[in-house]
Amino acid sequence: MVLVHGFGGNADHWRKNVPVLAKRGRVFAIDLLGYGYSDKPDPMSLPQNSIYNFENWARQLNAFIEEIVGEPAFIMCNSVGGVAGLQAAVDKPSSCRGVVLINPSLRGLHIKKQPELIKPFVKILQNTLRTTDIGQKFFKNVARAETVKNILKEAYGDPATVTDELVECILKPGLQPGAAEVFLDFISYSGGPLPEELLPAMPSEVPVRIMWGQADPWEPVKDGRAYGEFDSVDRFIELPGVGHCPQDEAPELINPLLMEFVEDYRGVTPGCA
Repeated sequence: MVLVHGFGGNADHWRKNVPVLAKRGRVFAIDLLGYGYSDKPDPMSLPQNSIYNFENWARQLNAFIEEIVGEPAFIMCNSVGGVAGLQAAVDKPSSCRGVVLINPSLRGLHIKKQPELIKPFVKILQNTLRTTDIGQKFFKNVARAETVKNILKEAYGDPATVTDELVECILKPGLQPGAAEVFLDFISYSGGPLPEELLPAMPSEVPVRIMWGQADPWEPVKDGRAYGEFDSVDRFIELPGVGHCPQDEAPELINPLLMEFVEDYRGVTPGCA
């Protein structure tokens, strides 16, 4: 199992899942390029979004599975990590036994989803944040313990589950050199793939299961239900009272569901034994 975090997250966002899942098989939680303690190549000297994009993250995941895991893996993802996981499976289905999407990002600011009237204003704002001191000041304001805690409390169904330990797990690697440039480059990313484009392209031998916290304010479950209708999706599971990051907020709900997915397809999908 390869666990993939969301925007602003890192491998430690799965700290409540790895020990439990490891009882059923090998587990890896990965830092996507630019996040956590991974390398952070400077994107500002290159064309916008040429480093931090879903195609590159998909290549990273497939290279990690080939070079480190050494056999096809289940890819389990939260938020924007879900788009990277789907792209990896589409690009190299022989490396993927199945994909789990946990509250995947629907990419509401994608250029195809922006109303025509606001497109010019979104582009101006993104360029301003990416190329001026305003962006750096904005990042410094976001990258504070109090701000991170408030953002997480908004995203989680139960604010009491947002602890100081969680804030440190997110914030400490988020303050590594180069993190601001990664952040500013990604929030200017309005292109690339959408989940509704990748799900129909999924090979028939790679199953997808979607799990969705009903209390997610960022990606509402009412918008997500339609994604359960794609042929590649075997089940759409709603999680009552849980927000955008169920793997951390409610591991007692998520861990059994992840293990169930593995058991459902262990020995069924290519490469499984």
